[in-house]
Amino acid sequence: MSYTAGVVGGSGFTGGELLRLLDGHPDFEIVQATSRQYEKRSVGTVHPNLRHLDLRFSDPADLDSVDVLFTATPHGVSMGRIDAFLDHADVVVDLSADFRLATEDAYDRWYDGHDAPEYLDRAVYALPELTRDELPGAELIASGGCNATVTILGLLPLIAAGLVDPADRIVVDVKVGSSEGGAGGGAASSHPERSGIVRPYAPTGHRHEAEIETQLGTQVAFTAHAVDMIRGAAATCHTFPAEAVSRKDLWGAYRERYADEPFVRLVAGGSGVYRYPEPKVLAGTNYCDVGFAADARNGRVVVFAAIDNMMKGSAGQAVHGANVALGIEETTGLDFHGLHPVGAP
Repeated sequence: MSYTAGVVGGSGFTGGELLRLLDGHPDFEIVQATSRQYEKRSVGTVHPNLRHLDLRFSDPADLDSVDVLFTATPHGVSMGRIDAFLDHADVVVDLSADFRLATEDAYDRWYDGHDAPEYLDRAVYALPELTRDELPGAELIASGGCNATVTILGLLPLIAAGLVDPADRIVVDVKVGSSEGGAGGGAASSHPERSGIVRPYAPTGHRHEAEIETQLGTQVAFTAHAVDMIRGAAATCHTFPAEAVSRKDLWGAYRERYADEPFVRLVAGGSGVYRYPEPKVLAGTNYCDVGFAADARNGRVVVFAAIDNMMKGSAGQAVHGANVALGIEETTGLDFHGLHPVGAP
């Protein structure tokens, strides 16, 4: 069965990735991409890798009716237009943070409130490794954020296996590429300012803490750094379990939790150059690589996780969630395995 699809916010980095994935997806037909800034210009003008597409951007106020509408908009846009989005689509997949949290109180605390709180109960969080059973038949899908995704997938097996208790201390440091700032990222994302840096930009109180804690049921102390790469998010998670955890325990927990997951791979100190997860080798893929180490002397477990923030942390996750929701084989359109060697992502 084929589904028609539209992309709101198609001129952004994430919008471009959505269009690329949908173009190569056998079960989707792209009928619309919107951009107020580039209205009537060809998609290839903004996304040179998509010059072959016979498609022009239209005004986001003039939505076509489609089966699935992907909304790649800044925070606050989707909640203000959700009625219109659902009027024009059977399924809305939102890539912003507008429907990721469960309550209006959470948006009051972490954001600037919520304009459509009546929809929060209807939204299904899309991190298929965690919420796969909730996605079939969903009409409003909230695709998980990149920093949250890489952190959740790194920590989930520890918590699921009881190796880390929700009361145990967890410290997360995430390093992200400049694409996380979007196509209009501003001065901090410009090449002269970004080149060569390892810059803390959210030492405390990052909004993704709320998303992580909601999904894992545990508090995390989270810090984000901007680094000199374009694509990628890498999480280093320090946990301090009350009981000793061995390397054997870790392998057992991670293998059990991720044995049947098509997009999670364990990379934990093997041979070769890439012994632990690195974003560079994941550029363009929907994989999350996860690794770990036991630090017996300090009573610590260190977890590493890496993704392409534009794929597993954004567009790829959205398509993955839509596949599951619609009953499409979930890896469809997401089978790119990356390149090696490759330049900096």
